[in-house]
Amino acid sequence: MDCSNISFTNQSYLNLFQLTVYIPVFFLGVIFNVIAFWVFCHKLKKWTETRVYMINLVIADCFLLFTLPFIIYFHNTSYPTNKLCYVIQTIYFTNMPVSIYIITLIAVDRFVAIKYPLKAKSFRSPLKAAVICGFLWITIIIYASLNPRFSEKEKVCFRKRSAEPLTTSLLSTIWGFFIPLVILSFCSIQVIWCLKKKKDTSSHEETSIRKALWIVSMNLCVFITCFLPFNLGLLIRYAVDVVGAACSVRQNASSFIRVAACIANSNCCLDALCYYFVAKEFQEASSELPPFKAMKSRSNQSKESQLQTHTSSQNNV
Repeated sequence: MDCSNISFTNQSYLNLFQLTVYIPVFFLGVIFNVIAFWVFCHKLKKWTETRVYMINLVIADCFLLFTLPFIIYFHNTSYPTNKLCYVIQTIYFTNMPVSIYIITLIAVDRFVAIKYPLKAKSFRSPLKAAVICGFLWITIIIYASLNPRFSEKEKVCFRKRSAEPLTTSLLSTIWGFFIPLVILSFCSIQVIWCLKKKKDTSSHEETSIRKALWIVSMNLCVFITCFLPFNLGLLIRYAVDVVGAACSVRQNASSFIRVAACIANSNCCLDALCYYFVAKEFQEASSELPPFKAMKSRSNQSKESQLQTHTSSQNNV
C-alpha cells in the first residue's frame, strides 16, 4: 500500500517547523564548529585522545550541516529520488551514526582514564584514537552506501511512503543508537559514581569534581534528548509497517520522525559546547582522585629530594 495522499496542511506545518529549526541550527552550527575546529587544530599544543575524537566529531557535524539546506529544499519541493538525493542521503545517514559513536568513544575514553588510570597508559594514545576513528568512518560509509534507509520504490527523496518494512533500518537503529546508548550510559554512570565517591576534599577539589560531574551529566542528557526520540520514531515506523497499519497511522509516525529529526540534527550545535572544556575539566577532576594524587605526591617528593640533595652539595662546597 502506498500512502501518497498526505495532508497538504500537515505537510506545510512540518515544512515551516523544519525551516524554523534548521535555519538557526545551520548558521549557529557553522559558527560553533568553525571555532571548535580552529581551537582543536591550532590552539591546543598537545595531541590527546580527546582532541582526536573532537576533531572527528566536528568534521561529522560539518558534513551534517552541509546536508541541511538540501533536506529543506527536498522536502519543500517533493524532490525525486535521483543521484543527488542518493548522495545526500548517504552523507546524512553516515554522519549521524559517526557522531553517535564518537560521542560514545569519548565517554569510553574518559571512563578508562578515570576508572583505570594506571592501566590506561598501555592502550590509550592519540594514534590509536585516530586509527579507531578512521576504521569507524570507513565502516559506516560502506554500510550507508550499500544499505540505503529508503527503498528504490520511494519516489520522493527523504520520504517513506510505502508500507514495506526495511530490515536495514531496524539494524541501523539498533547498532547505530541503542547499543552506543547502553555503552554511553554505563560509562557515564560509572564516571559519576567514581567522582562522587571522593570525599573530604578541599574547596578547589570539590569545584573541579563538581564541574566534571556537570559535564558528564549534561552530555548524557543532551545525547538522550537529541537522539532518542528520532530512533524511537524509526522503531515505531518499522513496527507499523510490519503489522500493516492504516495510512493515517503511518503518516503520523512519519510526521513524528521529521519533528524528531529536527531535534536530533540540532545536536551538531551542542557538541562544540558540550565537549569544549571536557579535556581541562577531566584533567582537573582526575588529578584529585587517589591514583593521580599518589603519583603527584611521589613526583613532588622526588623533586623535593632532588632539591635537598642539590642544596646539601652546595653547602658542602
